[in-house]
Amino acid sequence: MARQPEEKCSDEMITLGGDAELELVDSLDPFSEGVVFSVRPPKKSWKNIANLSGGEKTLSSLALVFALHHYKPTPLYVMDEIDAALDFKNVSIVGHYVKDRTKDAQFIIISLRNNMFELADRLVGIYKTDNCTKSITINPGSFAESMKHGTEVPSVSSFCRTN
Repeated sequence: MARQPEEKCSDEMITLGGDAELELVDSLDPFSEGVVFSVRPPKKSWKNIANLSGGEKTLSSLALVFALHHYKPTPLYVMDEIDAALDFKNVSIVGHYVKDRTKDAQFIIISLRNNMFELADRLVGIYKTDNCTKSITINPGSFAESMKHGTEVPSVSSFCRTN
C-alpha cells in the first residue's frame, strides 16, 4: 500500500528513519510459533529485535504499537515505564508523539521521567502513609497557572483505601 507523501510512518517519526519487518516463524501453522521482528535502525544493518540495545528495542516496539494504532486505533493504552531505556531526547520524541498524534485514544503511562510527565493532561500520584494508600490527581496546566499568578493552588482529589 503506497503511503501519502505528507504522511510519515510512526517509525520514521519516532526514530527518524529505519525499517522493520514481521515474519511468521511457521507460515503453515501461523499460531504455533509466533513472529520474528527484524529491525534496521537508521544507518545500521538488519538485526533481530533481541540483538538491539534497550533504547532501540523500546523505540522499535513503540513504532510497531503506534503503527498498529494508526491502522486500527484502540481507545485505551496502558504503558508501564516505556521510557526507562530511553535517553532524554528520545523520551521527549515519544512523549510528543503520544500527545500530538494519538488524540483518538487515552494513554495511561507510568513514568518517572520529568520530560514524559510534563506533557501529561493529568498526573496521578499514588503513595502510602499511615498504612493507608492514597492517590492525588493534579491538572498540570491549572497548577502551573496558579503558581505563575500566585493564586491558590487548585484542590487535589485524594482517597484512602486501607490495606
